[in-house]
Amino acid sequence: MTPVDDGGSASSMAHRGTNIKSIWAAGGFAVAVLTLSGCAMFNGGDDNSHQAGEGGESPSAGGSAGPKPSYTVPGDWTEPLRWAALPKGARTDRYGSEVGFPHTELGAEAMLAAANNTAVEDSTSLVDEQLSIFRPYISKDAQTEQNAERVELAAGQTDKELHRKFGLKPGSDLPPGAYVRNTVIGFKGIAKADDEVSAWLLARVTEKASETAKESVTYTRTVVGIDWENGDWKLSGTVTSRAMQETEGQTRPQMVAPGDTAFNQAGWTAIREAS
Repeated sequence: MTPVDDGGSASSMAHRGTNIKSIWAAGGFAVAVLTLSGCAMFNGGDDNSHQAGEGGESPSAGGSAGPKPSYTVPGDWTEPLRWAALPKGARTDRYGSEVGFPHTELGAEAMLAAANNTAVEDSTSLVDEQLSIFRPYISKDAQTEQNAERVELAAGQTDKELHRKFGLKPGSDLPPGAYVRNTVIGFKGIAKADDEVSAWLLARVTEKASETAKESVTYTRTVVGIDWENGDWKLSGTVTSRAMQETEGQTRPQMVAPGDTAFNQAGWTAIREAS
């Protein structure tokens, strides 16, 4: 199992690695949605913590196609020191997304997990998943037609890349047994206040091209921030940007699975399903 290195991959999307100062400018909030589950699912690594060149352009993906470090889950189990049973949302909206999370730190982490737990399989596309995140989880001031279009176009392009990778015609349904799933398995807080929370998210990405194909597993970590708006938590470009600046230059928590001693050393909190 492979934690994708900080350099990225040859198939990185153009949005990956956007300059910290420009990521939220000029209606760029759409990048936040793709940071959460689009780039993470198909490219891995630190989706929003890379610097770019002049003018906020993303660096070329071709320069980081080298070997990636391998990671194998240890055979023995080391109990995580920190567990969290994240609360559920109070209701499900018309798009099938959980909303109405508690106004607490764990409620914030629960919303972040809900916005990141995605699955592309059967007839469900990345476009479907991205728009189901954009509608309920993005702050009101970023809910623009322009941003929605950016999300849809970028997700559609990544969907095409996935189909080509699987040897499929773009736009077709995935075959039985094929999927790409992004599941949040841990978090590490960065900052918190009454109405703001930012954290590193640790996710496991599982990918399978067909019923008989071998499943591959990679891990991702992402910095993200949210704030309390109109009675619920919403993804915030301002809070995320501040968290990215705060963590710049710091050692990033290692991407490892719960049960590995390094999971505790990295300071992750494992997620337990709430009853």
